[in-house]
Amino acid sequence: MSGQFVSPEKVRDLEDRMASLGIREVDIQERFVHARGRGGQKVNKTAACVYLKHLPTGIEVKCQESRSREANRFFARRLLADKIEDSILGRESPRARKIEKIRRQKMKRSRRAREKTGAGKKNPEV
Repeated sequence: MSGQFVSPEKVRDLEDRMASLGIREVDIQERFVHARGRGGQKVNKTAACVYLKHLPTGIEVKCQESRSREANRFFARRLLADKIEDSILGRESPRARKIEKIRRQKMKRSRRAREKTGAGKKNPEV
């Protein structure tokens, strides 16, 4: 899973993370399919989109962030590790905490906007 697009340190970190989560390469079913969308004729001719399925959990990931197959293999494995970590840790995962923080910030902003415009009042003064 090495290549010119991803540094060896990042690959090593991902392999360590997958090992700590109990994800083995033999448990991953990997397929390459034709990509869709932007990228020109290159994506139409080559199978650079990576589809991964973790057989024990049934979690599936499809990745086509780049036109390179090797880079997409790395990104797909990272995304698979994120999803498996979310399923194991639930609300305690770093990604879930980040999403919850953003949700609270948006609620605070919309509450301030309603107060500022008076949309939240039951009997607005005309």
